[in-house]
Amino acid sequence: MRHLNKGRKLGRTPSHRKATLSALSVALIKEHRIVTTVPKAKELRTFVEPLITKAKEDTSHNRQQVFSKLEDKAVVSHLFDEVAQKAMDRPGGYTRVVKLGYRSGDNAQMAVIELVDYNDIQPADSKKKTSTRRAGKSKKTSSSADSDADVS
Repeated sequence: MRHLNKGRKLGRTPSHRKATLSALSVALIKEHRIVTTVPKAKELRTFVEPLITKAKEDTSHNRQQVFSKLEDKAVVSHLFDEVAQKAMDRPGGYTRVVKLGYRSGDNAQMAVIELVDYNDIQPADSKKKTSTRRAGKSKKTSSSADSDADVS
């Protein structure tokens, strides 16, 4: 039984899980929105929100702690300079998980995780649907239909 066991294993060893969450966090902070599976998105939320809370108070100790999790100087700077400033008045809940659908390859449930202060709720690919017209479709006229009937 899993009583009092927090977190998800995600089918990985502890070191692989740490690397996966670190890479997903870096991508989320850079892009402000990523598409991943629902369990990874929910686990990423518990991983990245304390980092954003630490980034709200810009001290060298907090920078060292965040860098030990993310291991990317440019992303740490972006987190402390831009993301934390936008999240300054928010007391938590910096991310949003929106379920999308199921992936066609393995039927895994997909989700978008995004930073709340940067994006509105919308699907990841918000392309405008355009209707295509078939230009090559030929219409037979009555005279050509009559000539086909005469040949037969």
